[in-house]
Amino acid sequence: MSDQLRFGYGTNGFANHRLADALAVIADLGYAGVALTLDHDHLDPFAPDLARQVAEVADRLRDLDLAVVIETGARYLLDPWRKHAPTLLHDDRYLRLQFLRRAVAIGADLGAEAVSFWAGVRPSEVDERLAWERLVDGCSQLVDVAAGAGVPLGFEPEPGMLVEDIAAWRALHAALGRPPGFGITLDIGHCRCLEPAPVPDCVADVADHLVNVQIDDMRRGKHEHLEFGTGEIDFPPVLRALADAGYRGLVAVELPRHSHAAPTVATRSIEFLRRAERAAGLAHRPTVGATARAGAVRAGRTGPAATEGDR
Repeated sequence: MSDQLRFGYGTNGFANHRLADALAVIADLGYAGVALTLDHDHLDPFAPDLARQVAEVADRLRDLDLAVVIETGARYLLDPWRKHAPTLLHDDRYLRLQFLRRAVAIGADLGAEAVSFWAGVRPSEVDERLAWERLVDGCSQLVDVAAGAGVPLGFEPEPGMLVEDIAAWRALHAALGRPPGFGITLDIGHCRCLEPAPVPDCVADVADHLVNVQIDDMRRGKHEHLEFGTGEIDFPPVLRALADAGYRGLVAVELPRHSHAAPTVATRSIEFLRRAERAAGLAHRPTVGATARAGAVRAGRTGPAATEGDR
């Protein structure tokens, strides 16, 4: 079996692009897939013509030969006043559950490799016991929905949320009865941010449950998604650990605050990851035409963006 990794890019890093254009750029750069964050302008799950839009995106993904995972971390999709709210922990958590059910259905229609979600920050008015009960109940319902749809779930530990690390994910997995369809989404940056073990050891620790990987650079103790090479992570050992773990899902770049220069950042990211892949001794066969297309993108579309500020 090949030890080649499959790199993807998150559409939350292309927030200023039309979705069809973002997918085209991502494919042209040679990425194998996309982490699609459902949002107002990127396949709104509450759109009245959702079925038509899903069919169009499915066609687009097929034509571009892009795999897909579904991400559910849009900031103001459910409430224009509260970032990421309501979560499964809030009094009005049923809107979040409705959204996640729709995300699973969309994932099934698109042939998604996983649907990724997280717990949320515990509201101050909700005590820890009740918040945990609500989370377990919501996840249990979603496990049943996803099992019926044949879509794996990837629960992401997120710094500052009720489930923020691998240990807490394991506790949640156990509370749910360890269902086989309830895997983990591992953000490589988060491992550096707060996990006690080295990042490659984190990968090995959850290898049996790994269904989705997000990748970015980060510094210890600071939850800030950084471009590769600007944080503290040594990436060749991380990529080697993913390959050694037998992971075959997408490894998707997660840079949600870099949309102002998306083509430039996406170009730098794939080039960095290919160098790290070679340094790790991993095989790579470039997508046919990807090198030429990436050169055209750099020459014709990304030069000016490199000088823009973060807007």
